[in-house]
Amino acid sequence: MQTIHFTNPCISIAAKNDIDEIVSLVNSAYRGESSTKGWTTEAALLDGLRTNHASLEKQFTQPGACLLKYKTEENRIIGCVYLQKKADSLYLGMLTVSPDLQNRGTGKQLLAAAELYAKQAGCDSITMTVISVRHELIAWYERHGYTRTGEMQDFPKEKEFGIPKQKLFFIIMEKNIE
Repeated sequence: MQTIHFTNPCISIAAKNDIDEIVSLVNSAYRGESSTKGWTTEAALLDGLRTNHASLEKQFTQPGACLLKYKTEENRIIGCVYLQKKADSLYLGMLTVSPDLQNRGTGKQLLAAAELYAKQAGCDSITMTVISVRHELIAWYERHGYTRTGEMQDFPKEKEFGIPKQKLFFIIMEKNIE
């Protein structure tokens, strides 16, 4: 694929040497005490880590995959999003913003960068999975043009995704990007 030029200079494609910082960011935003500072926490739903070095490194090697990062002027990664091209669609996952810095537009900027990436990659749509009981998050994506497809998936049984405290399902959401 050609080089992507993002409109926001803080956003770029992550490299393998960013993995440790991204793992720390993602876990701080989704699990544990630090995650409760933000609205993206899954701490009430899942125990364990959201990701680890090995699983993130594996994601980097998936065909058509990349991770976008959002860096501050101080060179600190405060946001990221995982993208993987699958045929004419782009899968979006792990959209993350530091819990201390949420509600400042960083997530929206990463989402816009993902959409630009999808268009430049020749994708017709973006799909994602969202835990069905994450009503605020589903509503946020809906406000950004994503719709529920009506499809559902079981939550993964592998402990690398976390240990559910209740029965969880994913709903599949999609946005057409013409």
